[in-house]
Amino acid sequence: MFLEHKYTIEDLIKRCKAGERKAQELLYKQFASKMLGVCMRYATDKMEAEDMLQNGFIRVFKKMEDFRGDGSFEGWIRRIMVHCSIEYYRKHHKLLQVVDMEGKGIEQSVNPVALANLDAKDLMAIIQQLSPGYRMVFNLYAIEGYSHKEIGEIMGISEGASKSQLSRARTILKERITQPGGKRYEYAG
Repeated sequence: MFLEHKYTIEDLIKRCKAGERKAQELLYKQFASKMLGVCMRYATDKMEAEDMLQNGFIRVFKKMEDFRGDGSFEGWIRRIMVHCSIEYYRKHHKLLQVVDMEGKGIEQSVNPVALANLDAKDLMAIIQQLSPGYRMVFNLYAIEGYSHKEIGEIMGISEGASKSQLSRARTILKERITQPGGKRYEYAG
């Protein structure tokens, strides 16, 4: 039985491994909002991100025995959420259209004034507007820290396709960040 006091993450992990529902609920409450942010980067809208989140936590609880404590628990959950989000997208949407472009796009410099006026909410909205293939490669590389080889394996594309998708995503983001007219982007989630 749980008493009203704080549990450490280690306590919650141990109790979750023992199948205690209350510990699962507390663990979910601890990480849900942060992991929803991860799922939002791969989803087309908030409702889809919430589905990804639920699927991810189901997998977290099923695979709890696999967590050995080698790295951070939050990092372990994040990896599961990323993989579940990509699986969800593949299952519920048409195949990602990934184009392997030869050569690299022309790099442009970003206007520092435009960048200074951009907050996290605006940047998230711009990223959400990328096509799914560009968005996933950008998120996996720039935010999650995967290598192009790992991205290729996760997404079923070549390493070169991952590199070209990232290059194109960066070019599009730079264009949208520096758009004239002071357009503001509102986060759809």
